Amino acid sequence: MVAAAGLALAAIDSAALMSSAWAALSRNGPGDNGAGAGGHTGKAGSSHHGASHRSKHAHGRAPQKKHSSDERHVAAIKAGLPNIQALGALVIDENGRELFARNADKERPIASISKLAAALVVMDKGLELEGLSTIAKGDLDAARGGARSRLLEGMTLSNRDLLHAALMGSDNRAIPALGRAVKLTPAQLAAAMTAKAKALGLTNTRFHDPTGLSMENVSTPRETIAMLKAVMRHPVLGPITHRLEYDAHPVGKPPITYNNTYKPAVRSNIQVMGGKTGYNDDARYCLVIATKIDGHNYFMSFLSNEGKLTRFGDVARVADWVVARKPHEKLTPATPTPTAPGTTTLVSAPAPARVRAPVVARVAAPVPTTARRPGPATAPTAAALPSSVDGASAPRASASASGAPAGESAPPTTAAGDIGGTAARPGDAPTGTALPIGITGPPREPVEPGIH
Repeated sequence: MVAAAGLALAAIDSAALMSSAWAALSRNGPGDNGAGAGGHTGKAGSSHHGASHRSKHAHGRAPQKKHSSDERHVAAIKAGLPNIQALGALVIDENGRELFARNADKERPIASISKLAAALVVMDKGLELEGLSTIAKGDLDAARGGARSRLLEGMTLSNRDLLHAALMGSDNRAIPALGRAVKLTPAQLAAAMTAKAKALGLTNTRFHDPTGLSMENVSTPRETIAMLKAVMRHPVLGPITHRLEYDAHPVGKPPITYNNTYKPAVRSNIQVMGGKTGYNDDARYCLVIATKIDGHNYFMSFLSNEGKLTRFGDVARVADWVVARKPHEKLTPATPTPTAPGTTTLVSAPAPARVRAPVVARVAAPVPTTARRPGPATAPTAAALPSSVDGASAPRASASASGAPAGESAPPTTAAGDIGGTAARPGDAPTGTALPIGITGPPREPVEPGIH
């Protein structure tokens, strides 16, 4: 029986939503991908790389128009399934059993999710974590076409800091700098990433560039989850993807604070154990994430979502659906099966009478932590995300060449759609309540597509 919270369509105080969205944007600054946009604090660098520039010249598109938004309601659950909006999606439990699949094996551009493979390669090549690397002009050239960065030419950082900048802040300049540290050009790094994917058994994953700027960097929902699992198993990379906040320390410069770009997925009933966001004009908004919900672990991949925060709304809708299916009864696990393009399936073993949901083994997972180097770690704050807010649909137009930030880190708000928000307060809509999308608040700096 679907929980009432998952079905309710509540009247929303639009003014309050817009106010909270504006407040969140004011605190966290613009951007959705890249160092200057990854939910960071502080002044962004003057160098820009929005996918707009590369897309315009590489594909001959007109500059991207400002996204329009139509207010509509999206229920958390539809026809007994989570009302996921992504065109490509997969949700599996800790036993590998598929709970939801839509085009799970169809190749799609994955944008900055590519950085997961780049990090695995440089670690395989023996990256010296405490070694120092200086941002060079070649790094700027390799990252041109993505979101603006705060890693300025001539800035020197440890390779450990660059890994955090790449995986948490999705900074495009960090990737070629890490490649140089292991004596790989961007082209060589991309080739090594494809080879690494093949070694992991990922037959539908290929890379044309190491940052995710290229539309030829492709994978599937199933294989992006496999990449994330490989990163989470790594003793160095796993803890990085788990952190919500980190301070990098450029030599002779003020610290740079990075907030993890998946931070909007965190809320009271969702613990995030790792993940990576992605965005470019072709990939649209993407997310691969590992979560703990109601005491169980779930891996999710959402590719090609319209609306900057809709991918986080999809996570929230899955969480509401999981809770709504309680109590859990034990079922014999079913073998995951590939899904044909254009299909949406719920895969589970045949249920005996009066049994409504499978049980998954309880696997303890560490609570997300934040890291500041140097200095003591600070505890992350879990924000409450209305599960049913969806991002506004936007026409697939290319971005302008203005270089406006459009990186991989949405402001660390608590909304699940294109509405910024803050932690739950008295009077906020309950979890599972359907909310209108497309309320973006007072005018803000335009978000132009970049590459995450």
